[in-house]
Amino acid sequence: MKSSIEIVEPAVNLQLALEHGLTEEEYEKILDILGRVPTYTELGIYSVMWSEHCSYKNSIAVLKTLPRIGGKLLVEAGEENAGLVDIGDNLAVAFKIESHNHPSAVEPYQGAATGVGGIMRDVFTMGARPVACLNSLRFGDISDARVQYLFKNVVRGIGDYGNSFGVPTVGGEVYFERCYRDNPLVNAMAVGVVKHGEVARAVAAGVGNPVLIVGSATGRDGIHGATFASEEISNRSEAKRPSVQVGDPFTEKLLLEATLEAIKTGYVVGIQDMGAAGLTCSSAEMSARGTVGMDLHLDGIPIRELEMSSYEIMLSESQERMLVIAQHEHEQKVINIFKKWDLPAVVIGHVKDGPLVSVYHNGELKAEVPAPSLVLGEGAPVYIREEREPQYLKRIRSFNPGSLSAPKNYGKILRELLSRPNIGSKRWVYEQYDSMVRTNSVSVAGGDAAVIRIKGTRKAISLSTDCNSRYVYLNPRRGAQIAVAESARNVVCTGASPVGITNCLNFGNPYDPEVYWQFREAVAGIGDACRVLGTPVTGGNVSFYNESPEHAVFPTPVIGMVGLIEDAQLVMTIPFKRSGDVIILIGINKGEIGGSEYLMTRVGDVLGDAPELDLVREKAVDDLCLQLIRQGLIASAHDVSEGGIGVCLAECCISAENGTGAYINESVFSGMRKDFWLFGESQSMVVVSCRKSVAARIEEMAGRANVPLQILGRTTDDGLITIEGSLRESVDELTNAYEKAMTAVMGESASSGLFSSTNTT
Repeated sequence: MKSSIEIVEPAVNLQLALEHGLTEEEYEKILDILGRVPTYTELGIYSVMWSEHCSYKNSIAVLKTLPRIGGKLLVEAGEENAGLVDIGDNLAVAFKIESHNHPSAVEPYQGAATGVGGIMRDVFTMGARPVACLNSLRFGDISDARVQYLFKNVVRGIGDYGNSFGVPTVGGEVYFERCYRDNPLVNAMAVGVVKHGEVARAVAAGVGNPVLIVGSATGRDGIHGATFASEEISNRSEAKRPSVQVGDPFTEKLLLEATLEAIKTGYVVGIQDMGAAGLTCSSAEMSARGTVGMDLHLDGIPIRELEMSSYEIMLSESQERMLVIAQHEHEQKVINIFKKWDLPAVVIGHVKDGPLVSVYHNGELKAEVPAPSLVLGEGAPVYIREEREPQYLKRIRSFNPGSLSAPKNYGKILRELLSRPNIGSKRWVYEQYDSMVRTNSVSVAGGDAAVIRIKGTRKAISLSTDCNSRYVYLNPRRGAQIAVAESARNVVCTGASPVGITNCLNFGNPYDPEVYWQFREAVAGIGDACRVLGTPVTGGNVSFYNESPEHAVFPTPVIGMVGLIEDAQLVMTIPFKRSGDVIILIGINKGEIGGSEYLMTRVGDVLGDAPELDLVREKAVDDLCLQLIRQGLIASAHDVSEGGIGVCLAECCISAENGTGAYINESVFSGMRKDFWLFGESQSMVVVSCRKSVAARIEEMAGRANVPLQILGRTTDDGLITIEGSLRESVDELTNAYEKAMTAVMGESASSGLFSSTNTT
């Protein structure tokens, strides 16, 4: 229906283009592409599609260096809405991780909630039923009142959306660092399962096929959200609350069921979520993938606000909406399915020959643009920025670990580490999440990774998110290698073979040469590790401009890892199981404290270099651990990470039952400083336990695999952790310190405690 009010659009010129976030060079390129001055709607379309958030213009050239094919991948990275990995039995796992950092900094509840909703839609538009959600969260100092506000509402937003939608939040990680105070990181990962023959594609095809918009009505929320995500957080950001979308998990649940049912009819040619840049992005990307065009008529789109212009409709990021290409003459069957689920489904156009996306509103042609000119990897700008090694590295790497005095009380240090929010229990967080809905979760009592059973099979998948951003800050390439390696080690410790990763690359301003150097080095590190460990990159997300006027965040390339367990009966867990077992360290402890939590407790700063990492040895350690698990030779496995072996041993006892403790022989130190051996964070280390009768066999297997191994001691029934000549601590007291790490600041959880979690960190 034609608007009763004439909407006066501003004259398009260079100044208006600059106000839209485009550069003069980019505006000139638009003039060349169109051969004329763009309309106001076209300017809006290019501004969002050429924003960093949508075009990856400052990152795509670097991302293309990653290993994006091979292994069990069924689609190349970036080809579809999410990555797709074959797990056998005619099934595949779809998974992806994305950021919602900027919206969460301004409106933490809705920012986090819609981050969960958006990543879920990326998975189920591929025909996959979501089975799990994870997250990776970064905040400033937890004692800061603003940080507590952001933290509380982000967690509540994630929990409320996931719980209401009915998909379990099974794991993730939470870190606190001063650099994230003004710009928290909120990364959400979703995982789904789909049969091979039911995978849907995000493509437009078939000239004459109808184009449908389905789901919620379109409003003004989220307009220029993609542009907002492509600039720094500042004092003006608070005024951009309208750029934060508002989610409705109950509508999304209906959309999930309707979408999966529609896909199974075989009448859906293509489907894509309306996420960043809304209808603009979905129509352009689907057209470009199919080398076709579209005619779109906006008058028929259900809207929830009066007098919306074509500019607003095309750029709206209202949630819970999809663009669907249906088979001609079968569209009514698709429409009827959505109507059955009480969702609007309206034909708004059709697929046509040629590359043009034409937009009509109120009887007028409002925009006509070639789809390839809008999308990443084709017509959108691609830049390689100036880079420079950061000056700060000289200062922090000059730190001499030997200058640190040895502590007098190792037990006190261990209690302090366990009480720190980066290490201690995350119960305050995960009790607000329903981790058992749909009954797929395997209870692993605080495993290194979450484990989800694949119903109808013997299989399970193991899921982890990981990144120690301190290491990346100290050494971007090696730190990113470690992020991949530790994420792989996490799933290995549950008995899973790593099969693929998704990544969420959180960095500062790419126009800063030092930030761009960090980014390029980190991506190179991810590629190094993935090639050796056999975990191709299935896709992911780049989030730049994570900084405030004061400082940028630490470079934070979060890795989401998926591993495959062929027999769910062989899932391995952290806790020591019984008294009298032998405790073994697989790997070699070099006592490295650079960037460690221990060093932070002593000097209050991130100093030194990231721990060394031999990727070939890392792969050998992983392979040996998997052999031990599959042959039933070990009773527990836990990777060594923050807090070193001391914290690792404590966590194995804290999570155990029947008062199981540990006795560690003094000979393990072998002349190394005790505090470095106990609390250093050397890589490629796993602590396992086994019956005394098989210890010699494990040593023999490690020798054949050329993997270092050290007998540490034995498990006990005295409820104590004793390290001969160094400390003797009650497991109950250590548990008390561990459990109060977060509740001492945040208070008790807002939940009733009905929900449990398969993963605490």
